[in-house]
Amino acid sequence: MRFLFSVVLSFVSLLSICNNLVFSEESTVDLDAGEQVFSQNCVSCHAGGNNLVNPAKTLSLQDLHDNSKDSVKAIINQVTNGANGMPVFSERLSEEEITNVANYVLNQAQNSGW
Repeated sequence: MRFLFSVVLSFVSLLSICNNLVFSEESTVDLDAGEQVFSQNCVSCHAGGNNLVNPAKTLSLQDLHDNSKDSVKAIINQVTNGANGMPVFSERLSEEEITNVANYVLNQAQNSGW
């Protein structure tokens, strides 16, 4: 009986370790790469965190909050799918580039006072 318990416990431990390895794998966010993507693709409309198309929807933390875009997930969705005058970037940028630029935008809004 002790042997069976030991085998089951070992199996559960191994399963837990494997599960953590698979699901804890996070993509690394590179804010410098996000800044580069922003400079190459976004600055023409969003220089300094502004919005040339719709001045009421800047990249300031307050405007991002007011427009429900104050999370990385929401910014990724906006960049990926476009809307309200913003073009779709999923055909032009990789998922990694979109994730990096979304993190860069939110970081700038939170720390630079756009």
